[in-house]
Amino acid sequence: MLKKFAAAALVLSLAAPAFAQTPATPGLDKREANMEKRIEQGKASGALNEKEAARLEKRKAKLEKAEDRAKADGQVTAQERNHLDKKADKLSKDIYRQKHDKQTAATAAEAAKQ
Repeated sequence: MLKKFAAAALVLSLAAPAFAQTPATPGLDKREANMEKRIEQGKASGALNEKEAARLEKRKAKLEKAEDRAKADGQVTAQERNHLDKKADKLSKDIYRQKHDKQTAATAAEAAKQ
């Protein structure tokens, strides 16, 4: 009986850290990193001007804060995950739209002409 109790205690002690880990959102984390690269590439190429890039980066920061709030209670529910995914979808579409609109950042040569 003592051996069974010791074995059960050992199993529980090893399983407890797995339950204590913070909930991961690896898919969303990967998307956020990709969005950051897209924004930086848009700034570098001139496809995004400073105001557009700043606005998109601010919205990305809001998405990250919403993710942190969802993780705060130790569990990201399906409803929270859907909400975060919808926000990420909208932001991703807006990054595309801003990069492909007619507004561009002025290059150094264009700025010197003015």
